[in-house]
Amino acid sequence: MKPLTITILVILTLVSGAYSQNKDITTSLYGTYNDYRESSLDKRRIKHAQLSPLLKAFSANNKFKVKKVGQSIEGRSISLVSIGTGPVNVFLWSQMHGDEPTATQAIFDILNFFNHHSFQKEKEEILDNLSLHFLPMLNPDGAEVFARRNALGIDINRDALQLQSPEGQLLKRVRDSLKADFGFNLHDQSTYYNAERTAKPATISYLAPAYNYEKEINEVRSNAMKVIVYMNAIIQKYAPGQVGRYNDDFEPRAFGDNIQKWGTSAILIESGGNYDDIEKQEIRKLNYVSILSAIYAIANNSYHTISIDEYEKIPENDRKLFDLKIVNVTYPLLGKKYQLDLGINHSEVDTGRKGNFYYSSKIIDQGDLSTFYGYRTLDATGYTVRDGKVYPRSLDTLEEFNNLNPLEIVKEGYLYVAVKNLPATLKITNLPLNIVTTTYTPAKSFRLNPGKTPNFFLEKDGKLKYAVVNGFLIDLETGDGFFKNALVLKP
Repeated sequence: MKPLTITILVILTLVSGAYSQNKDITTSLYGTYNDYRESSLDKRRIKHAQLSPLLKAFSANNKFKVKKVGQSIEGRSISLVSIGTGPVNVFLWSQMHGDEPTATQAIFDILNFFNHHSFQKEKEEILDNLSLHFLPMLNPDGAEVFARRNALGIDINRDALQLQSPEGQLLKRVRDSLKADFGFNLHDQSTYYNAERTAKPATISYLAPAYNYEKEINEVRSNAMKVIVYMNAIIQKYAPGQVGRYNDDFEPRAFGDNIQKWGTSAILIESGGNYDDIEKQEIRKLNYVSILSAIYAIANNSYHTISIDEYEKIPENDRKLFDLKIVNVTYPLLGKKYQLDLGINHSEVDTGRKGNFYYSSKIIDQGDLSTFYGYRTLDATGYTVRDGKVYPRSLDTLEEFNNLNPLEIVKEGYLYVAVKNLPATLKITNLPLNIVTTTYTPAKSFRLNPGKTPNFFLEKDGKLKYAVVNGFLIDLETGDGFFKNALVLKP
């Protein structure tokens, strides 16, 4: 049995006391998720205007209390949604960073759950013992442009001391007014984090932030650790081995660290990457299930029996994932042949339109990448990198280009097609061929370098076997591959 598997089994065994009490609700929550999923929030790039009708509906519902607690720099309202009458206050806030929306979607799924007629016994236990307070989208100005920082250009999560931003002031004011016992600090992290020393993505990562440089553990922080150990056991059931833990070095400016210091058990949750889950909808579901299960464990006090010793056994976050890793490829350069690995990432470029983005890929690193991993990995032993050519015939219009048979053209060794009359705003093509202008001149010598857009072929025994188009790998024999878009390359 592999060490990772043993670790997971140990964790599950040691939290079995709490988990066994709540496993039925966890399984049921996962199985019935689609009954509560907020379908209007189906893309990650959500904006403030999409939340307004949802908040208005909850405001008209006497089960909930919805209160405007402030507004952003650009004047967008920020609201707190509360439900429950219990003495223990649980405060959940999301999208402190505008481009980290996964948990915002999950919050509205959770609110729908509390508005539904099912799970009455469990909901009664939760709402009699807890008062739940949800603050979705703390940074609506950042969300509007899908950016991390607010309109002031600062990272709100480094504003806990100076409180220079209205959003930071608001977060502290709400936390203080609630005297929250538990705080769920909900974020997204890079999809390139992996669970330490494994090829598995850190789909969910946790942290019980330190409240001082000594990283002391008092009851407040210990309670956060216990809840995290419990949540980890839940995620292991649905995404085994895909959990990471952040380094707990004290950051005196951060809200999580200070909220822990102020007496709220702070639980940081970061939504990372998952296989073929571009819009993070499965990760959203994992947020919904694990957060609701944790709320239930807090309500019935079952988390108290969990040992914090298991917290440190959660693998640390590492950042060693590529979208595509090509290993052992032969690279001819200046009359000699070299063997190296390539690490390629597909960077998202926001279009400014609702939910839309495209990919602009880059070579991130090359050389010995044996300590790195890939969401997709190709062993290119025996394959040689070859440059792509420009299609010999220039086309007059984009319509002509779209009528091409792209796979047949690529098989002939072409990766670029010149088009004369292009819309000025055109940036991408959905065909696996890059568009260039008629003045495009290929480089005299083909080079692979970090930072360069990867467009090349992999040849074996004198035959082109694979094409890499804007960083996407395509099997030329079958046409299979994870392809999203090529680029329009203009001088």
